[in-house]
Amino acid sequence: MLTPGELLHFRKNLLAWFVQFQRHLPWRRTKDPYRVWISEIMLQQTRVAAAIPYYERFLERFPDVKTLAEAPDEDVLRLWSGLGYYSRARNLQKAAREIAFKHSGIFPPVEKEALDLPGIGKYTAAAILSIAYGKKLAVVDGNVARVIARLNAVRGDLHAANRWQQLQESADAMLAPEAPGDWNQAMMELGATLCTPRAPQCLICPVNKFCQARKLGLAKTIPEKRKERSTVELTLASLVLVDRQGHTLLLAPPRISSKSAHTSDVAALVSRLWHFPTLAVQKNATRELRQYFEQMIIPGRKLAAKLTPLEKVRHAVTYRSITLLPFRAMVRKLPRVTTAKSLPLSDFSSVPISSLTRKVARMALFKSN
Repeated sequence: MLTPGELLHFRKNLLAWFVQFQRHLPWRRTKDPYRVWISEIMLQQTRVAAAIPYYERFLERFPDVKTLAEAPDEDVLRLWSGLGYYSRARNLQKAAREIAFKHSGIFPPVEKEALDLPGIGKYTAAAILSIAYGKKLAVVDGNVARVIARLNAVRGDLHAANRWQQLQESADAMLAPEAPGDWNQAMMELGATLCTPRAPQCLICPVNKFCQARKLGLAKTIPEKRKERSTVELTLASLVLVDRQGHTLLLAPPRISSKSAHTSDVAALVSRLWHFPTLAVQKNATRELRQYFEQMIIPGRKLAAKLTPLEKVRHAVTYRSITLLPFRAMVRKLPRVTTAKSLPLSDFSSVPISSLTRKVARMALFKSN
């Protein structure tokens, strides 16, 4: 731990560096709790560059809590489509409705009330409240944890019992009380741009003289790599029906509570969004797709069209490695299905779809041209 004198010097160096070298990001131009909240949720498990266009489009459509709370669920998911981890969007809207109903449309400035909102954990609450309201709450995310671990030469798995709490206690002690929002952002920025997981740029780090890992030659080995969960290989098959007008059939979001094996897999992998008829393959993709269509989509109706295999699609969702086998079937007329929509294969902008569905659509469209 730093001495009081070192800590003052550390804070001064880091905040001065942040003022001069911080990335100019759209959410840093405001203290509006709503906009800070949206940015923090989007940045969970999403790269900054990928989040920026979503953030700007989302706020254009939903400029305030009231608009978000009153919007149809599907509109929110459609604007989130492609960003991934769709539970964030669902919780975002649930929280907006609670804020509109219980807090007069204003994100609550009290930590306990913030933590009661769907999708808000300790880190997210601390980030929003410190940046928007100047609350003296220190954040610890992956970037901050790495910075503190290197500063204090913390060995071992940072997520081990009690270790993350110790990192939080260190963050609390280091927090600059006169500028908690800027401080938290500076710590996160340092971890994101200089004190990176691989090849940390120690020579230009503004606080390198305080870093114990650098002094001990351990900067590249701290923190210890976490043991990764074993990859699960999955094979799916999708059916792309295309009529003479270039329209296709998308099924409504599956219910994740279903006990059906193929529905359970699909629900998770298409993020409970609109999707092509898709199932987990056991042995024969073509035969199983036909059976699925004839038994589950249009019971009792035969699918006479030829199933033309398209190029395999590779996809990854957390620990799952997916090989998806898409098939195109040209039909004179799309079947009428109460839980489906007919849409142009070239334009799914009216409904929320997952990245996996978008990949299949691109493949089918490419082969159709």
